[in-house]
Amino acid sequence: MNKQDMLLRTPLLVRFCHVFIVILFILTALSGLSLFFPSIKAFGLVLGTPQLVRELHPFLGGIVFILLMFMLIRLAHHNIPNRDDVRWLKHINRIIAGKEPEDIPIGKYNAGQKILFWCIMSLITVLMITGIIMWRRYFAQYFPIDILRLAIFFHSLAAIGLILLIIGHAYMAFWVKGSVKGMISGYVSRAWARKNHSKWYHDEMNKIYLEEQKTKQAQSNVQQNSQ
Repeated sequence: MNKQDMLLRTPLLVRFCHVFIVILFILTALSGLSLFFPSIKAFGLVLGTPQLVRELHPFLGGIVFILLMFMLIRLAHHNIPNRDDVRWLKHINRIIAGKEPEDIPIGKYNAGQKILFWCIMSLITVLMITGIIMWRRYFAQYFPIDILRLAIFFHSLAAIGLILLIIGHAYMAFWVKGSVKGMISGYVSRAWARKNHSKWYHDEMNKIYLEEQKTKQAQSNVQQNSQ
């Protein structure tokens, strides 16, 4: 891979965080489904006995929440909606058909990715709050039965919604050629960036140009001082 023809899209720390989120989310989702649907309790076998599943599930969910909050801090500024996102959404039919308009400047993330980002962050927050209320070992005894029932209801809805969103997220990653490779290596080709995220591409190229100019200026100053 020639780094000169590539752009760093996902830093190493974010990639590691993403991998851990995927692994822990799968374990949390499977264990949660096994607790909610006794008929598929086999899903929980990845963590051991039903008793162990019940003990580990809240802790795994808490770790997923913490990791996603880290991602929120790192990526929120790239996911602020703007007017170009509205224009992008107006052409959603063409985009689904693979005819994305080239005249709409797209930043690091498009409108669809931004919506997905905020939905995931919202649902994981609902899951964390309701999960704490439901946590029998530590907190459930402090809440009345009506609150517990509401917590269970919204926890279940949020969990199903988040699982569906994650499945959609994975599908979209495979649908857009180069996305998965970019997440694994952290780098994407300049052609990919220019085609899929034109505004981000131009911003990154401007940064590279300015860095090159600074380097040339520094080298020029060194040569002048040595003469």
